[in-house]
Amino acid sequence: MPTIAIAASPPLPSARQRAVVLRLTRWLVDRGVRPERVVVRFDPAPDLYAGGWPVSGHTTVTCCVGPDRDGDFRAALAGHVAATLGGTGFFYLEFRTTPPADVYVRVGHQLVRADQPDPVREETA
Repeated sequence: MPTIAIAASPPLPSARQRAVVLRLTRWLVDRGVRPERVVVRFDPAPDLYAGGWPVSGHTTVTCCVGPDRDGDFRAALAGHVAATLGGTGFFYLEFRTTPPADVYVRVGHQLVRADQPDPVREETA
């Protein structure tokens, strides 16, 4: 269940956020991820300092992906995220390996681990 958290300063307008979400989702779907399992969120950008100096016009991204995603996948995703967001300011992207067994999502009225079958899908299959 890839999760991408984006904090941009200045914040992206709503229409631009939607375009980013769609482009990232399509990229991940093309690599076998179910679209409903792609989570993209936009967080407020905190003040950022590099080398002791304030940085304006920056974007920080955290991508949580499963341990089965290799370095080639991560490098390709990092490049795609950077290209999708564009810009020329400071850009920082970090990966966090997150086992699906450590992720819970609400499906209907149940909390389900991301590594378990979706009960709603199972009932309708």
